Amino acid sequence: MSIEIWYALAGLLILVGLAGTILPAVPGVPLVFAGMLLAAWAGDFSKVSVWTVVLLGVLTAAAMALEFVASAVGAKRSGASWLAFVGAGVGTLIGAFAGIVGLLLGPFVGAVMGEWIATRNMPQATRAGVGAAIGFIVGTAAKLALCFAMLGIFVTAIVID
Repeated sequence: MSIEIWYALAGLLILVGLAGTILPAVPGVPLVFAGMLLAAWAGDFSKVSVWTVVLLGVLTAAAMALEFVASAVGAKRSGASWLAFVGAGVGTLIGAFAGIVGLLLGPFVGAVMGEWIATRNMPQATRAGVGAAIGFIVGTAAKLALCFAMLGIFVTAIVID
């Protein structure tokens, strides 16, 4: 295959990955990383060094961790029990497979259910759910910011010789 095809495929992976940072059921950040890795490999790591790729990999891992932890931390910050914390995490995972509505409601419902089981107090359970939802929104924004930081590092590596 010619190098142009590899670069086109890398660009497509990056674009789909950027969309996937917001869309459910699309592994956005890993696709962005895969596109950048493919472009670096296609260029024989001459413009984008192996160390830059390692840094991009670390940022990818951080963004993925944020995705799973943010809702649970949001629930915990609202004074929720450990069951709400776990429920928000499970709700986030399950919600990811249920489309955009599931992705938005999963952390909330999981935290509410977990807190309800722990306390049998609906106002507290609702606060835990709201905290989880806010955590999810903050986590998505942070994940998107990390993705754009990765893109900036990648472009800088290409431009600066």
